[in-house]
Amino acid sequence: MSSYQETFIENLKFYRNQKNISQAKLAEMCECATPTIGCIESARQFPSFELLFKIADALTINPADLFLRNASQSKLETREYLKQSLHKEIDKLIDSDFPV
Repeated sequence: MSSYQETFIENLKFYRNQKNISQAKLAEMCECATPTIGCIESARQFPSFELLFKIADALTINPADLFLRNASQSKLETREYLKQSLHKEIDKLIDSDFPV
């Protein structure tokens, strides 16, 4: 399996899990058989272009996102950065509005 296929599979699983969508639900949304998604995620099958676009639509992402290296890691890092920034802003508001 090529590194591109590994990246695709990793990203597909990441986005599907991030949106809390089961393989069966994704298959239903893409109008394909449930085992098809399992075969794709286990590298036994690669989706057609049509199915690839259906998967991206179902996950509400750009099809290219499925091929970006470290997309899942970038998303997690961005989420963590935003969470930390939000906590800092909340702390500033609490400190300024409610002095101890």
